[in-house]
Amino acid sequence: MAVEARSEPRLISVRGAREHNLNDVSIDLPRDKLVVLTGLSGSGKSSLAFDTIYAEGQRRYVESLSAYARQFLEMMQKPDVDLIEGLSPAISIEQKTTSRNPRSTVGTVTEIYDYMRLLWARVGIPYSPATGLPIKSQTVSQMVDILLGMEDGARLYLLAPVVRGRKGEYRKELAEYHRKGFSRVRIDGEIYDLDATPALDKKRKHDIEVVVDRLVIRGDADELATRLADSLETALALTDGLAFADNADDNARTVFSANFACPVSGFTIDEIEPRLFSFNNPFGACPTCDGLGVSSHFDEQLVVPDTRTTLRGGALAPWASSSSRYYIQTLESLARQFNFSLDMPFGDLDGDIQSIILQGSGTMPVTMEFDDGMRSYKTKRPFEGIMPNLARRYRETDSSWVREELEKFRANHPCESCGGKRLKAEALAVKVADHDISDIAQLSIGDARDWFVGLSEKLQGQESEIASRILKEINERLGFLVNVGLGYLSMARNSGTLSGGESQRIRLASQIGSGLTGVLYVLDEPSIGLHQRDNDRLLATLVRLRDLGNTVLVVEHDEDSIRLADYVVDMGPGAGVHGGHIVAAGTPQQIVDSTASLTGQYLSGIQSIAVPKTRRKAKKGRRVRVEGASGNNLHDVSVDFPLGVLTCVTGVSGGGKSTLVLETLWKGLARRLHKAREMAAPHKAIMGAELLDKVVDIDQSPIGRTPRSNPATYTGAFTPIREWFSGLPEAKTRGYAPGRFSFNVKGGRCEACQGDGLIKIEMHFLPDVYVTCDTCKGRRYNRETLEITFRGKSIADVLDMTVEEGVTFFKAVPAIREKLETMYRVGLGYVRIGQQATTLSGGEAQRVKLSKELSRRATGRTIYILDEPTTGLHFHDIAKLLDVLQELVESGNTVIVIEHNMDVIKTADWIIDLGPEGGDGGGLIVAEGTPEEVAGVAESHTGAYLARMLNSKGT
Repeated sequence: MAVEARSEPRLISVRGAREHNLNDVSIDLPRDKLVVLTGLSGSGKSSLAFDTIYAEGQRRYVESLSAYARQFLEMMQKPDVDLIEGLSPAISIEQKTTSRNPRSTVGTVTEIYDYMRLLWARVGIPYSPATGLPIKSQTVSQMVDILLGMEDGARLYLLAPVVRGRKGEYRKELAEYHRKGFSRVRIDGEIYDLDATPALDKKRKHDIEVVVDRLVIRGDADELATRLADSLETALALTDGLAFADNADDNARTVFSANFACPVSGFTIDEIEPRLFSFNNPFGACPTCDGLGVSSHFDEQLVVPDTRTTLRGGALAPWASSSSRYYIQTLESLARQFNFSLDMPFGDLDGDIQSIILQGSGTMPVTMEFDDGMRSYKTKRPFEGIMPNLARRYRETDSSWVREELEKFRANHPCESCGGKRLKAEALAVKVADHDISDIAQLSIGDARDWFVGLSEKLQGQESEIASRILKEINERLGFLVNVGLGYLSMARNSGTLSGGESQRIRLASQIGSGLTGVLYVLDEPSIGLHQRDNDRLLATLVRLRDLGNTVLVVEHDEDSIRLADYVVDMGPGAGVHGGHIVAAGTPQQIVDSTASLTGQYLSGIQSIAVPKTRRKAKKGRRVRVEGASGNNLHDVSVDFPLGVLTCVTGVSGGGKSTLVLETLWKGLARRLHKAREMAAPHKAIMGAELLDKVVDIDQSPIGRTPRSNPATYTGAFTPIREWFSGLPEAKTRGYAPGRFSFNVKGGRCEACQGDGLIKIEMHFLPDVYVTCDTCKGRRYNRETLEITFRGKSIADVLDMTVEEGVTFFKAVPAIREKLETMYRVGLGYVRIGQQATTLSGGEAQRVKLSKELSRRATGRTIYILDEPTTGLHFHDIAKLLDVLQELVESGNTVIVIEHNMDVIKTADWIIDLGPEGGDGGGLIVAEGTPEEVAGVAESHTGAYLARMLNSKGT
């Protein structure tokens, strides 16, 4: 009887989802399609996509594994949902930085570098650094001649390195060497008889060398030569061509390789294996910097951050904040002896004087006069110098606090030994087509792809045959990265410096490379950080992922992504407590036709973000000018940032926007205006700082790293709330101060959970469980504190309100209402006043910071810098954000926005467009001017899309 084929479910059915703010949501999503979830920020998109559908798919898969395997995997909590059917194993690709490990690079994360190591090991040719000629293997006769040429009487061990830096017990191997007639072995530097070797820890790496011979260089050379040749041949046979000769007197080691050695300089390469090219392995890493490519030193520019400051005014940063008289008395003693003034700017002092202050007086004694308030005394000794003093204190201290303080004056510089290439000289001596592996790793991904494509044609015969499969893997992976808009990154780039969007697209490229089918992929705004031009390629990648036979579920606000989707779910109608419903679901056209869908109204043009009728112009001479910026890929860029206007810095991904605005302008101004210690990227000058009071970078980093931080504490709203409660009659009667209403200190908080409201219970093989505190029932405060109420609400009730509810509740209390109103105005009305900072998205954290700035007294002399503030924002939220930014500018301030969103760009007063391409093909100013002027520049990619938008939506 024929077995009926079981049909695959065609839908993912969700019934009764109530996670976070979801209101008993039920929906059917088509499988093997590109599905976009959209809606206002806080409407419940991520709650449905990540916290419900992905969480359940991942949980079911992990639960199918053994208890042993589960302990190594993160288990998701079971979401609050009645039923989900039709799920596949789920993979989440979120906007998280891949790794903060300084050893992790784009090349290692994508595994491209692993294939490159294999390629260089198999077809690479070693070259002598001394002669520049290819290295040939040594013959046994050459090895014998080298040993015979050693000092008469030299006592040698001839060793065969059979195990090098590998884990294991090696009992069988050691027994086999004993059976073959060898009597001694050196294990991890200690010599043992082979019949009495210690038990080895299988979890530790070991070095094992068989002692082939012990001899002294003296007597009959012919007889000794014969013995040496026999012993060397035996050693080389045991190790595939490698032998060591160790001098027993001074431990000097001579390496012999039947494979590679330079006859002129004696330069040898032990082995050419993939691990030789790994900077994470001691066999390949540069011994000076341990494979990091940088070394840390005390930096004179951090010690003297502003050379226009005088010594008396605190030019020496490590000494400037000290209350001790010791340091100023030291400087006064130096000034007396060397005849200089402490009131002269440090930069105007004679070069020799600067050198003495920084590097010391050498052997020249200096008469020091001190008065500690109790007694006066003199000493005569050489002055150590501030730089050697810092280095000595850093070296000698056992205090982590002192070390942390001194770290502020240290900077990373390229390693002097490897030049920042991370590898030892032996690895860099091996070349493929005249390039070492680091040369290619430092190319942009786009350029590297072109190089590898060209390499296929250069390799001949056996080399071509060996390399063909490796090159296929490399070229495929590089192609995927270019297709997701990352062609401007270099493979040597530290993965910790990538943005969340870049990290997400790297993982997306890796998933396409894996070729999996039947998987549910859940993505969080993959278009973040992408120029409109690169977005088209990203969308093609998502379609390819779908066409492989996968379901692609994307949380997205990008108009092109919504229009391309097979199915769209619009959530809302509002945010937070006003959201959590399905407003509309269907094809993109059905969403456009839906009158209830806010997204549909923007897609159809019923609602839109208007182009301003007039553009502001900066007053003559009111500008900040950056001269000669040359950090990263910037090519000696000089540009004016007009003051008192909204400026958008645009350009394709990798064009140099962040380097110009964040690394150069912001850090340069922060050093001038706020004495910040961070070094700006290389530039010649920044002019116009005297027109400013401060510069503020409103980024998307968390507002706090602990659950105790929340929007109320960050914006300062919590202080007037606590003061208000402490001023209530009952609180005054009981003598409660504002501190009583803090959950961070003892007194008013619940001590059972120490004010957290939750208690963590560790569960082996299962995720940690956070249970509501039995004592306070999750309210954070003790019973006595909660008895103090205002209009029937306790402090815990207030913290549980949304910002919108709080504005109404405290309408008669201006000090509190005004703080909450600024949060409401930036679109955070749905956020709870006491919501844990760790649960806020990057975009939400950025808007909390924006609201804090809005609540400050405007000076009209501030530059606000925002990097992609539209991240996570719906069209309607962007309209609100633009109102806030325009309000800041109307107060006389300057707003500089790095942005790809055309709705923001078209409303700017001024545009600075960088490019024309990413990476090495960028770093130039392509266009400057009003949106209308930039739209007319043929070379500008931004201009092309802007012209289309201004023509079609010029209202």
